[in-house]
Amino acid sequence: MTVMNLDQLGIWSRAKDFALIIYKEVVPHLPADEKWNLAQQLKRAAQSIPANIAEGHGRFHFLDNVRFCYIARGSLTETQSHLSLAHELGYLPKEIYINLTSHAESIGKQLNNYIAYLKRSKQGEKEFPAGYTLREESVSYIFDNQNEDT
Repeated sequence: MTVMNLDQLGIWSRAKDFALIIYKEVVPHLPADEKWNLAQQLKRAAQSIPANIAEGHGRFHFLDNVRFCYIARGSLTETQSHLSLAHELGYLPKEIYINLTSHAESIGKQLNNYIAYLKRSKQGEKEFPAGYTLREESVSYIFDNQNEDT
């Protein structure tokens, strides 16, 4: 796969369409006083799903791709949480909520299948030296305690 065919990646297309639905069908239902709270969080979480799928796809190594798909899956779950809150607060009609919940669950299953495919195919495996693994180096934290009373 290449970056050039991102639009042919089914999970990315579905996630992007889901984000568009959030923008067009959910955000308008939210009250004006939620503009900088729930609406903003919901939009950021929804757009993070296809963005992370795209970023992983552009990394050309299955381990990076899988890692970004995990992040996308977390953003999908975050979006579901915001939708649930919007529904329970009475901002989102039941029909829209049920439809979007079903859509999100379907995207989650497809994303899990894509992750399994990436792990099996190991695309880009030979692009890195043998033994390449993903890990974060530990960081030492320095605390400057100027006021010992706090």
